[in-house]
Amino acid sequence: MDLRQLRYFTTLADTLNFHRAAERLHMSQPPLTVAIRKLEEELGIRLFIRETRGVRLTEAGRAALPAARAALEQAGRVRAAATHAKLGESGTIAVGFVGSAISVVLPRIVPAFRARFPHVDLRLEEMTSVSVGEALMAGQLDVGLVRLPMLRPEALDISVIERDRLAVAVSDTHPVARQSVVALPELASEPLLLHGPVSVLRTVVLLACQRAGFTPRIAQEATQVPTLLSLVQSGLGLALVPASMAPIAPKGVVLVPLAEPVEIEMGVACRRDAGPLVGNFVAVARAPADTQSISLGTK
Repeated sequence: MDLRQLRYFTTLADTLNFHRAAERLHMSQPPLTVAIRKLEEELGIRLFIRETRGVRLTEAGRAALPAARAALEQAGRVRAAATHAKLGESGTIAVGFVGSAISVVLPRIVPAFRARFPHVDLRLEEMTSVSVGEALMAGQLDVGLVRLPMLRPEALDISVIERDRLAVAVSDTHPVARQSVVALPELASEPLLLHGPVSVLRTVVLLACQRAGFTPRIAQEATQVPTLLSLVQSGLGLALVPASMAPIAPKGVVLVPLAEPVEIEMGVACRRDAGPLVGNFVAVARAPADTQSISLGTK
């Protein structure tokens, strides 16, 4: 017994006429008649009673019909599931993201992706850019939202999805908070809250300070940007963070633009052998605003 036979059986049960069933199945009547007879012989049970003007189901035929329909429906679901998977429309994606993606990038990508691919489950994990890169190479993640540049970029496919600028996060009671812009050398004597040792943003900040002619006085370190903002709120010092973090800055924290902008980028990264499921996520991540610039503006 195969799905073709079940389809013939259910169609004949619907029409109760070999000629009409054959038309619906887009075949001639004789092969249909032979197929039904072979099905009955295989089962050892008559499914139809032949009459002059058509057929009618036997008691066994009526009993078998719901199961036959269910089998065809289940086969359809199997076929649909395989097709969705092939097209990257079902499954699970493990996504690593840096903390600074919380304010703009994740709210832009996740709702759009879920709207287009409702049968895909997203598993999100906050990490550093370095950790995301390592997890991608180890096969522990499928895709990452990372700060650029990354270590070993040649091993991954990376696309820029956001361009941002550093801003100074200060308490609203600090004199800098009343300025429209701040020159980086003005911060030389200030206690600086800095990203952890394994961080792209840490490298960017230290290089910017070096170009400005000073070595920062590091008061405290933290792994993620939201934590730095909380430390600023606590009065422990200043921090250089992405300007796009302004919408989620805690109460009492102000982000002031730098007089000489320091640009930073965020990208979406995946392995070069990633399949259509990851490809769909990357496409959504890139689509809305390809490398859109973000800045605080002026007060």
